[in-house]
Formats: sequence, structure tokens, C-alpha cells
Amino acid sequence: MEDNFRHQGKRKLLVEKLKEKGIEDSAVLDAILQIPRHLFLDSSFEDHAYQDKAFPIAAGQTISQPFTVAFQTQLLALKKGEKVLEIGTGSGYQTAVLCKMGAKVYTIERQHELYKKTSLFLKKLGFRPKYASFGDGYQGLKEYAPYDKILVTAGAPFIPKALMAQLKVGGKLVIPVGEDPQIMTVLIRKSQKSFEKETYGEFRFVPLLEDKN
Repeated sequence: MEDNFRHQGKRKLLVEKLKEKGIEDSAVLDAILQIPRHLFLDSSFEDHAYQDKAFPIAAGQTISQPFTVAFQTQLLALKKGEKVLEIGTGSGYQTAVLCKMGAKVYTIERQHELYKKTSLFLKKLGFRPKYASFGDGYQGLKEYAPYDKILVTAGAPFIPKALMAQLKVGGKLVIPVGEDPQIMTVLIRKSQKSFEKETYGEFRFVPLLEDKN
């Protein structure tokens, strides 16, 4: 699992590109600078790893383009030590970014093939989320709630009530909502019963799968 000067140089160029596109959070940029994204892709895609593109991974899923990862993470406004629920572990790249930024990460993946592969791979790279689970993202992980932040990395036709319920007062839920494209949506929990909603434009994600367990 090599990470050489050529890879590191490409990451520096990628970070400059993300800055040009409006990513300002230095902790997000630093995590992307440090994490070897090429290791999260099939080796045949290595030359494309530091382009700002999404690429296919196992089980018909994709690894999100770096800008999307950076944009969603920046929207979280993450503080070190916060408890984050990630819906859609996928390749594990977004999980690694959250771990690198010092979050306590709880992550759930619907595709069993990906769950097994990614759980082992993250450990090999030294990233250890607090808890990784195979299950239905629409249900969240109630047993570890509440969370400071919740990040959904697949397109949901609606905002699951279970995820809203598992968010702390003052916490943020970042989720792409809709069919195709989705609207990047942020919910901020203002009280037990009230939420403030913000939207941040169109994105395209693979769909969030439901009721498969």
C-alpha cells in the first residue's frame, strides 16, 4: 500500500483545486491532503484518484468526488471529539476524513460486501471508527444516539424521521434529498420539536437503500 511523493504531490494539487471551488475549512483540507485516496480505489483507477471525480467501487456503489466529500464535511462544521453518525460507509474514504479530523465516528453500510471489505481496510490504514455496522441507514443507530452530527452519503427521497430523532439539540444533519438530482440539505435541531432547514444546491448520489434487513 504505497503512498509516494507523486501521490502526495497530486493531493496538494487536488487541495488547491478544492480551495478554488470554495472549500475553506482548513481541517477538511488538511485531512484530504493527508489521506491516500488512491488506496480506496481499484488499482486500475489509481491514475484518476486525485481528479475531482466520482468513481465506481464494489456492489454498484461509488466513491464520491473529492469536492462532494469536502463540501459535505465542511457543512458539518465538525469539532474535534464530536460524535458523528455516518450513513453509508461505502469505500471508507469519507469515514477516514471524519476520523482524521478527530470525530468519534459511528458508521453504517447497507451493502454487506462493502461493509466487510471496508471494515478490514480502514483498520489496515489505521482508521478506527468507534463502531461500524451492517444495516439499514434509514433507521440510524439508535443505541448510540444522540449524535452531534449526522452525515448521509447517499441520496434519500425524504429525510428519515429516525435520523432526526437521533440528533442532539444544536446538532446538524447533512443529507442529499430527492430523486435525481438531490438537493444538499442541512437540518439544525433547535429544540426537541423544531428544526431549521438550509439548502445548498444540486448534487448526484447513489440512492439510499431501505428496508433490506
